[in-house]
Amino acid sequence: MKFSLPGVAAVAAALAAQGVSGHYIFQSLAAGSAKGTAFEYVRRNTNHNSPVTGDRSTDLSSPDLRCNVGGATGGSTKTLTLNAGDAFTFTLDQAVYHQGPVSIYMSKAPGAAADYNGSGPWFKIKDWGPDFSSGQAVWTMSDRYTSNIPRCIPSGEYLLRIQSLAIHNPGATPQWYISCGQVKVQGGGNTTPSPTASIPGAFRASDPGYTANIYTPDFKSYTVPGPAVFAC
Repeated sequence: MKFSLPGVAAVAAALAAQGVSGHYIFQSLAAGSAKGTAFEYVRRNTNHNSPVTGDRSTDLSSPDLRCNVGGATGGSTKTLTLNAGDAFTFTLDQAVYHQGPVSIYMSKAPGAAADYNGSGPWFKIKDWGPDFSSGQAVWTMSDRYTSNIPRCIPSGEYLLRIQSLAIHNPGATPQWYISCGQVKVQGGGNTTPSPTASIPGAFRASDPGYTANIYTPDFKSYTVPGPAVFAC
């Protein structure tokens, strides 16, 4: 059964009015396509499975946009060893519930990933944006996301950051669902990834992908916020 765009918009407005929310958290990281153990290699946040928010909205200048609230350091989080080129999988407590892009970023630690707060440069390695091939936007809303470590990046320890930007409620501030895993990359190359961006700083309230209304009939294209995806 298909719903018209006005119908979808009405449902979204009704849910927003009732305060209904479908929160979720990326809680595990594992090699290959495995599910992994919750918070073994993912930094444990302190806001449960809620989005990163301030008193009223997301503060785009907040360091919490790096690794979520309470995720500035590794604590007892382990660091997962992967070879350059290896696949890895982030798994959630439940499937992504809100429409919007999912992206994966990396930032090289100056030493141990567990001690790194993510204040250095970040580069993006994967975007899951909408697919318009059917004539309407179809988002990848899954309970797990698999990608690969770029083969050419230098060996070392990195923060591996995944974010879901929920833009399901036009007119309101988008919601950010973020987690950081810790990885040690072996057998890497000597390519310096680019472009890079700082977090905070990579996202602006004026970005078209941040302000998009996904329920309008002219929603036929979309640009994921942040830098372009790096490829070897």
